Amino acid sequence: MKSLCRDCLGTDVGDARRCAACGSPRVVVHGELDTLNIAHLDCDAFYASVEKRDRPELRDLPVIVGGGKRGVVSTCCYIARQYGVRSAMPMFKALKACPEAVVIKPDFAKYKAASRAIFDKVRDLTPLVQTLSLDEAWIDLAGTARLNGGPPAFQLIRLQQQIERDVGLTVSIGLAANRFLAKIASDIDKPRGFTIIGRTEAVAFLAPRPVSILPGVGPVFAKTLASDGYRTIGDLAAADQKALAARYGEHGLRLHALAHARDSRRVDPESERKGMSCETTFNDDLTDLADLEDVLWPLCDRLAAQARREGVAGRVLTLKLRKADFKILTRRRTLVEPTQTARAVFAQAREMLAKEIGPPYRLIGVGLSDLIEPADVAADLFGSTEARALKAEQAIDALRDKFGKAAVTTGRGLKPA
Repeated sequence: MKSLCRDCLGTDVGDARRCAACGSPRVVVHGELDTLNIAHLDCDAFYASVEKRDRPELRDLPVIVGGGKRGVVSTCCYIARQYGVRSAMPMFKALKACPEAVVIKPDFAKYKAASRAIFDKVRDLTPLVQTLSLDEAWIDLAGTARLNGGPPAFQLIRLQQQIERDVGLTVSIGLAANRFLAKIASDIDKPRGFTIIGRTEAVAFLAPRPVSILPGVGPVFAKTLASDGYRTIGDLAAADQKALAARYGEHGLRLHALAHARDSRRVDPESERKGMSCETTFNDDLTDLADLEDVLWPLCDRLAAQARREGVAGRVLTLKLRKADFKILTRRRTLVEPTQTARAVFAQAREMLAKEIGPPYRLIGVGLSDLIEPADVAADLFGSTEARALKAEQAIDALRDKFGKAAVTTGRGLKPA
């Protein structure tokens, strides 16, 4: 199979601009169409798309899903993106850029239901599904062609159709030889995209593209690379591996491998993480902010240590409070950058906590979700205040591992005698 129609699912329909069978212009032609098996599926503007599905009157309007004026954008539709709105942007900036936007508070129960409907269909094809969040996952379809009626490309295009028909949402899919390339591919032709990066053209495909598309390369690190003469992925591919390692350490070795389209990570369902949290109940109800912060800090410390121990960083922070009448209050915030440090977790959690001071509380908890691997965290974090905090906290981890958890108490956790 060298060509496939995305509308009629006809195979070997020719390499012209239109399908010979149905006349559709949506024809995929690629020499490795029937041999690639690693895919990345990404829902298109997921939260906003769910809201538009459920409220058709919003179809042609800019929609932002997020908190109040002091919150941040969780996601926005493609119309809002044309105004410059983007995820994690402060809400006041988003509304300044797009004042006519319809702002909707997140409804995570609804989004989880939509996510479950989508990934139930994915898991009907293979158990090798590694979700990154509610709206994206890697998929390994090796060895499924006979069982599912066609090679992975055919299965994935059929899956796109089924999701759009049955769930009412669109997804974009990248198909490649490894996880890195598949994720790059899924971003190329959004929304409703289906893009293939084959083994034969991968290095040439990557070469002219900016280093900023590489996982772990954020704006600050991209400037550092540019100042060192590495503006494109091709520049990194042509560089001496030892020189990159000497300059950037372990991250330099990873950059060199990615520039050569190499990624040995497998799709691992066992690494799928829903989130992590820590909480505690008070002996006596607390109302004072300082008292609550004193309890919040060690929870943030424990949570961040767990994240580092498990090798993940969180993009969504949740604060949980239980009132004296046992009613539970939860607040969520999408972070500008994923984190695994107590410093960052506490700074964000205390901001959310300060807005809820008033009633007495009997429990407080903090959690991280939307977890990713540190390799996908922007390397900007490793040349900033966050970097220094991470190094310090990793040093504390080492001391605690050697001498016990009580061996080191951070400044916030110290109590006067």
